[in-house]
Amino acid sequence: MTYLIVGAGRVGLRTARILSEEGYEVVLVERDAEKTRRAREEGFSVVEGDGADEDVLVDAGVAGADALAGLTGDLNTNFAACIIAAEHGCRTVMRIDEDYREAIYEKYADQVDEIVYPEQLGATGAKTALLGGNFNLIADLTEGLQLIAVSVPADAPAVGERVNDLVSVLGIDGARIYAHGREREPMSIPLPGTVVEAGDQLAVIAERGVEESVRAALLGEAATGATA
Repeated sequence: MTYLIVGAGRVGLRTARILSEEGYEVVLVERDAEKTRRAREEGFSVVEGDGADEDVLVDAGVAGADALAGLTGDLNTNFAACIIAAEHGCRTVMRIDEDYREAIYEKYADQVDEIVYPEQLGATGAKTALLGGNFNLIADLTEGLQLIAVSVPADAPAVGERVNDLVSVLGIDGARIYAHGREREPMSIPLPGTVVEAGDQLAVIAERGVEESVRAALLGEAATGATA
C-alpha cells in the first residue's frame, strides 16, 4: 500500500515516519528545498514541487496511491491536493488549523474523507485516518498500555449507553474510556450524562491483550474494522 503525504514539515514528516516504521510505502511532496533535503536524508522518497499542482502529484504516483494526506500549514494547498487525489480515486485526509475549524466543516467537510488538526490528532491520528477503519490501535502509551480509537457503528452495543458507564455495563476489563467526540468534532473528556450515538468517536486506554474484548464490547462480536 502506498500513501502520499503533501508537506514534509513537523506533522507530515512524523506521520511519514510512523507509516514507514510500520512497513507502508510513503512518498512525500514538498516545495521547500530545505525540507525536501531533510526528508531525503532520512531515506524518504520526495517529489519536490507544489502539492496543489496536479502534474506534481502525478509524478508522485497519485494514480496508484491508496490515500493522500494534505498536511502542510497552508489550507488551500491541502484542499487542492485532496480534490486532485479524489479525482484519482484516493482516500483523502486534510489538515486544518484550529482557527479554520468551523468554516471548514461547513464548506469542505463533505468533499474530503477526513479532516484532522494537529492539536486533536497529531501524527498518529493522521496515520489512523489514512488507514481507515473503525477500530485502530493508534499509539503505545507504556509497555503495558495502548490507546485505541473507535468509530461507533449504528448497530454497536455501545449505542444508547452513557459514556461513563460503558466499562461497567459492557464488562470491559482492563480498559477505560479516555475521550469522546461526535462525528467530525474534536474529542474531549465526556460529561457524566453523555450518551453514545452512532458515528461517535471513542478513545480507549486499554491493557495489552484485551483489544478483542474491547472490540467485541464496543462494536459487537461480528464487528469488523482495520487494526493499525
